[in-house]
Amino acid sequence: MVNIIRQLSVYSIPFIIIFVLLFGYLKGVKLYEAFIEGAADGLKVSIKILPYLITMLFAIAIFRESGILDIITYILSPVLKIIGVPPEVLPLVLMKPMSGSGSLGITADILREYGPDSIVGRIASTMMGSSETVLYTMAVYYGAIGIKKMRHTLACALIAHIAGVIASCIICKIIFKV
Repeated sequence: MVNIIRQLSVYSIPFIIIFVLLFGYLKGVKLYEAFIEGAADGLKVSIKILPYLITMLFAIAIFRESGILDIITYILSPVLKIIGVPPEVLPLVLMKPMSGSGSLGITADILREYGPDSIVGRIASTMMGSSETVLYTMAVYYGAIGIKKMRHTLACALIAHIAGVIASCIICKIIFKV
């Protein structure tokens, strides 16, 4: 069974590509022209969102390198212990909404220091898989279509992030009986 699934996964992408090309051809779509038009539109969008990406990456770099992350972790540690969030994952909680690569680096540090089978490692891994890079995603997508007023989206996304953090802690503690 595993071998069948492996073979299906190997051939699924080429099959999808051939299916789309064949379907477009049968529908009379000029495939090459449509591809070139889509690539040109994609390039325009990339150029349009570039300032938003540069600004976001610059802000993240300042946040990480300034040491403010360590200060915030130290200040909030007592509160986190009360609500059941290990203080060791706070840098991940703060970084995840901003940067996927930054939060991946923090998760790697947590796993290296505490181990993947520790409760802290398991909570960090669960958080990585159950939350989104909210600020980065909003900067890219809203920047691409020119939306400037995003306060309701931001508030809802951050509330969902906090809910994901708390749920990650609760679920890991229940499943791993801590």
